[in-house]
Amino acid sequence: MGRWSLTASIVNAVVGSAIFGMPAAVAALTGAWSPAAVVLAGLGILPIVLCFAEVGSRFDAAGGPYLYARTAFGDATGFAVGWVMLWTRLLSGAAVLNVLVTYLAQLLPWVGRPTGRAATMVVAVTLATAVNVRGVRQGAWAVDLLTVAKLLPLVLLVALGAVAFDGDALRAQPVAAPNWTEAVLLLVFAYGGFESAVSAAGEARRPREDTAFALIAALLLIVAVYGGVQLAVVGLVPAAARAEAPVAAALGATLGPAGLVLGSLAAVVSTAGWLTGFTLLVPRVPFAMAGRGELPRAFGRVHPRFHTPVVSIVACAALVLALGLWGTFTATATLSAIARLLVYAVTCAALVPLRRRGPRAGWTLPAGPVVAALGVGFSVWLLSTRSLAQGWLVGAMVVAGALLRLAMRRGGRRSTPD
Repeated sequence: MGRWSLTASIVNAVVGSAIFGMPAAVAALTGAWSPAAVVLAGLGILPIVLCFAEVGSRFDAAGGPYLYARTAFGDATGFAVGWVMLWTRLLSGAAVLNVLVTYLAQLLPWVGRPTGRAATMVVAVTLATAVNVRGVRQGAWAVDLLTVAKLLPLVLLVALGAVAFDGDALRAQPVAAPNWTEAVLLLVFAYGGFESAVSAAGEARRPREDTAFALIAALLLIVAVYGGVQLAVVGLVPAAARAEAPVAAALGATLGPAGLVLGSLAAVVSTAGWLTGFTLLVPRVPFAMAGRGELPRAFGRVHPRFHTPVVSIVACAALVLALGLWGTFTATATLSAIARLLVYAVTCAALVPLRRRGPRAGWTLPAGPVVAALGVGFSVWLLSTRSLAQGWLVGAMVVAGALLRLAMRRGGRRSTPD
């Protein structure tokens, strides 16, 4: 992949289902000031993205945060990060599948029934898996195409919002007591996903040079799109907090019924693009871990014709399908966001030791240790706001991974001849 394909992969990994539900939820929390909340959250995530830009520019192999943590802090920490990151994206995939069903059911009511829900999820996951088993080039082309396709309706909404902006609609966004903390937490989830995109650095033509460029360019584009969409929604839809499908409602306010259909189709295309990117990028984590002997060797198996990690791709697809059928959007998205913060904190912290003993950086972050401290502090602050029950669930996830690693190490010792 070239730098623009890598940038498209990052945009696709971030701009998924959240953009279609986020405007109403953020409007409910901060009202007419919600566009400012979008920018504020983008500024909060900026130090983390900048740390990823430098750290990622030091590596040209697959693995992303797993590889960074392993190099900086040792095998145990690397495994823990890889394990948590894998489940972060699997849970995100499950949430996206549920959004796909919800929006598609507005166009095809049968999809909303139990049988239709299951069939839709199976077809969506199967198609995305088949594209990426055939090769990185086909997967990258599909990601590029779907990224452009899903951004076009959002860009159209921003343009329509600029032309038809209604000050009365903006004033009709009542919020008794703005809750900025919860708004930022929600938006950080919406901004997440870039950490998995860098896991495919080994597939880029010039990973050391292109990773930093792709991360920073993608964040700037995403902030612009999110901010523009939020401004358009609160400027076109009075009491946007009550809109079930805010993007479709905003398009409907300017284009009529055709806008409602366009908004629903945009959500379907967005989730399809996200799933295609998911099956391109996420399986590289278990593939890299298998190469280190931390997961069964089967996960490192490569397709004899297409040279892709076929077992990892199929296994990740099967797990995300199972989680999607089992869970709801809210439950899976919440757990994904909490786990993601752990990955962010460790990657930011890795910047300092990697400067001392890591590979050469393709791009160096000015005032790197200070920015790293900001990224760690931001992540820890967000984690401190979570409930004890949520913390226990993520803790159980980490313990399960530690037990798996222990079993793999014991199995490796038994298979080693004396």
